[in-house]
Amino acid sequence: MLSKGSLQIEVPATLTKAMGQGEPVIGPPLVVDLDGTLLRSDLLVESAFAHVGARPSRLPVLLRALLRGKAALKAAIARETPIDETSLPYDERVLELIHDARAQGREVYIASASNERYVAAVAGHVGADGWFASSDSENLSSHAKTRRLVEAFGEGGFDYVGDDRADLPVWATARECIAVHPSAGVRRALTAINADARFIEPRTHRGRAWFKLLRVHQWAKNALVFVPMVTSHNFDLGSVVASVAAFFAFSFAASAIYILNDLVDIDADRKHPSKRRRPLAAGTVPILTSIPVAAGLMGAGIAVALAIGPLFAATLLTYLALTTAYTFFLKRKLLVDIVTLAALYTIRIIGGAVAIDVPVSEWLLGFSLFIFTSLALIKRYVEMAARLDASLPDPNNRNYRKADLDIVAALAAATGYNAVTFFAIYISSDHVRAIYAYPQLLWLVCPVLIYWLGRALLMAHRRDLDDDPIVFAIRDRNSHLALLIIGAILLVATGPL
Repeated sequence: MLSKGSLQIEVPATLTKAMGQGEPVIGPPLVVDLDGTLLRSDLLVESAFAHVGARPSRLPVLLRALLRGKAALKAAIARETPIDETSLPYDERVLELIHDARAQGREVYIASASNERYVAAVAGHVGADGWFASSDSENLSSHAKTRRLVEAFGEGGFDYVGDDRADLPVWATARECIAVHPSAGVRRALTAINADARFIEPRTHRGRAWFKLLRVHQWAKNALVFVPMVTSHNFDLGSVVASVAAFFAFSFAASAIYILNDLVDIDADRKHPSKRRRPLAAGTVPILTSIPVAAGLMGAGIAVALAIGPLFAATLLTYLALTTAYTFFLKRKLLVDIVTLAALYTIRIIGGAVAIDVPVSEWLLGFSLFIFTSLALIKRYVEMAARLDASLPDPNNRNYRKADLDIVAALAAATGYNAVTFFAIYISSDHVRAIYAYPQLLWLVCPVLIYWLGRALLMAHRRDLDDDPIVFAIRDRNSHLALLIIGAILLVATGPL
């Protein structure tokens, strides 16, 4: 046995037999890197966001640990934030390499710069014969990993599967080199080291995965910024341009927050019947790349907001602050999460009004608060119903229980129909008489709203609704028809153009 500190491995049985009896070796051990190779993810990034997401007050503690080095940082996270090795996104082709090596009687080892607590769990799950990993005091990366493997197996005494530039020193001492979808630069450098290196190319359609990660289809929610322009009947060129710019500012910012939310919720998403297919949870988008993309989108959204005006920029920053608080804290608070979601929708409407410099109608704000509270409750109902039907436990990242299902449905119905009541009172206001030639026609909107909300509740009860009722409405033909009818009523009620 070879050992150093807390790291221990067994000398491969095949090598021991060969050295002791002069018999032929079946084959050198196969050594497999973890992050980005065996896993389509990065355990340090995952665990760091999970660690801080569960308790944001841990961030200063992690910064102090980082001052002592990366090994200390990884150890501080791993001590308090376990991983579920059974749900991690393993690369099927690397698992095939491991299976083939074991079928040939070869030893298999995991070698990673991740903390030993995580590496040991993964090695046990895939049936590896041993592992090399960072301890609480040593970061086993690049040259340190190379030295350890050469000490264990000798130069040229092992095959190595890696993915990154940090693996180049290891490949230089390996017998056979295998790279898992490396970058173009790593490919060239590895080919210079070993012309016979093997490459495993990605199978996923990255463009489609990025489109899904950014939730581009969710940008439809940001069309709420056009509501003040429509309700105030301000259709001049300046208002249209400002509203379009506001739409993209909110869309860029929202996509950045979606990435942040997926980073924090990655473990919970993998245990969800539908969210486990999200790109970061499934490993179809590189987790390390998602962070600068989120930062770039955030910067783009703020830049567009500043171009519109300082007051709109302040509105967008309020949205960002509230949605970030939701990601790290508020979503775990019973019903506070619902009110927060409703407020985030309402802020979009406020932003649209600020962008075109029109006063925000109190009636419009009241209606939006009730209607979006109802839709947020329907969203929670659908999520909890899915868990109930799949016999899954209560979520650990939400403060709801499956037993709350009936109460959530009742609250959704109550707030939804309160929104209809609010709209009915709005019809009798002086504001409506001032901007509509035939305000009495607006009463026809009420039965359409009653139909749409009631249908959404019934479909959620029948399990025919997606996680998000707004996304469902974007694809639903009956919802399109309801919106068309409401639009026609508003147009006719306006009178001659």
